[in-house]
Amino acid sequence: MNPSLKDNDNLLFKWFCIGLKYFLLALLGLGIAFVVSHTFGANAIVGMLLSASLRSWIAKIAIFLVCLFAIAMIYESWG
Repeated sequence: MNPSLKDNDNLLFKWFCIGLKYFLLALLGLGIAFVVSHTFGANAIVGMLLSASLRSWIAKIAIFLVCLFAIAMIYESWG
């Protein structure tokens, strides 16, 4: 049985979904690493996880994903 539906998904939206999935998985991993490190007293790892450079990278990736989502929505509504 062959469905007659066409797959016309927006490529930018697919990239956004994939990027969001891995971004959230990375945040979950960082959160787990923070809790485990803090629990066992690994202060060096906790310091690295709370560093300003890591926060700036996370913020840059989040802003990039928001912009990618906005571009995908504008492109989708345009056509």
